[in-house]
Formats: sequence, structure tokens, C-alpha cells
Amino acid sequence: MSGWRAVGLFLLCVLPVFGQRARDPLTRDEINQLRDAMLYPDERLKLYVTFSRDRMAKLEQMRSDAKTKERGLQTHDMLQDFLTLYDELNDNIDMYVGRKNDIRKPMKTVIEADTEFQSKLRALKDAAAANPAEAQQYEFLLTDALDTVDSSAEEHRKTLVEVEEYMKHKKKN
Repeated sequence: MSGWRAVGLFLLCVLPVFGQRARDPLTRDEINQLRDAMLYPDERLKLYVTFSRDRMAKLEQMRSDAKTKERGLQTHDMLQDFLTLYDELNDNIDMYVGRKNDIRKPMKTVIEADTEFQSKLRALKDAAAANPAEAQQYEFLLTDALDTVDSSAEEHRKTLVEVEEYMKHKKKN
């Protein structure tokens, strides 16, 4: 009988985790905008940059508000939203590169945003040193976001060069 109790206890602990749905960082309007722009790489990539910038601005605004409660938890959640959108941006870049779309123009916007995001994330990391107890709630996610943006920024520059080269050869043919 103790074996069944162990299984029951395990299921009670595990099922709530599987029942939870990930939060979608996009509003219904943003989802519609992205859907409408599916066939337009320039517009769609710029939308992802805009939405990522918006999440970063909301994060900064929340952190600067002295009345904010549960700042560490809110910072974690907002960083997760930013990172989810930024990962989607990268997935879309990969998709459009695979389709051989001309994404030179939006890639320049993405690269500018990378620099901005790197700066803001580093500033958040510096600010985290002031309150280590609070920072524990989002430290791992912040490190992940910094690593992701840093490696993506380098990859985005390479992608722009590759797309420019591809488009140059495409024009010749």
C-alpha cells in the first residue's frame, strides 16, 4: 500500500506543474498584428522589436516606481516576457533567412535594438547588486537574457552580412 501512496503523492506534486499554462506575453491586438504581417518580413520583425522594446520599457518603469510591491517577482516575470518575445524574434529571423527573404532593412533595426537591450540589461544587472535578496528572484533569468542577447547580437551581424551577400548574388543572376 505504501507504493500507491508514493505514486499518489508524486502525482499530487507533479500534476499542478503540468496543468499550468505559460503566460503569453502578447496582447490579443499584438497577436493580430503579427498574424497580419506574417508574409511581410520587414513589418513582422519590426513588430517583434517594438514589442520587445515595449516590455523593456515597462520593466524599467516598474522598477523605477517606488510603490512597486514584489519587485523581484515582477522583474522576473517581465524579464521572462522580454526573453520570450526576443526568442520569437530570433525564430522569425531564422525562418526568413531559410526562405531567402530580403531582410536587410529590418536586420539593421534588430541590430540597433540589440545594442539597446544589452545596455539596459547590463544596467539592470548593476542595479541588482544593490539588493541581492531581491535579485535572487530573477538573477538566473537576467543572466540568461544577457547571454541570449549577447550571442544573438553577434549572430544578427553575421546574418546581415550573409543576407547582403545573398542578395548581391541574387541581383547578378
